[in-house]
Amino acid sequence: MKLVEPPSCSSLSSIVFIGKNHRGQWIAQEQNGLYGGLFVSRAQAIKYALFENGQHPETIVELPREIELDMSKNPDLAQRAA
Repeated sequence: MKLVEPPSCSSLSSIVFIGKNHRGQWIAQEQNGLYGGLFVSRAQAIKYALFENGQHPETIVELPREIELDMSKNPDLAQRAA
């Protein structure tokens, strides 16, 4: 019998947080700041997150609190730490 790792355990996918900022705009941001964006709707934020994370909906986390887009993180350092 061949064991298969469930998709949610994939180490290739990273967590993408989505939620609204203080102005009510939708944000999608990868946990280490590798990518992110500002969106008009929740649907567009999810579409972007899925495109960027290789179609892994299980790695998208919608936050109930406000989230602000932070593009000041250094993605090179985040990748080296991973």
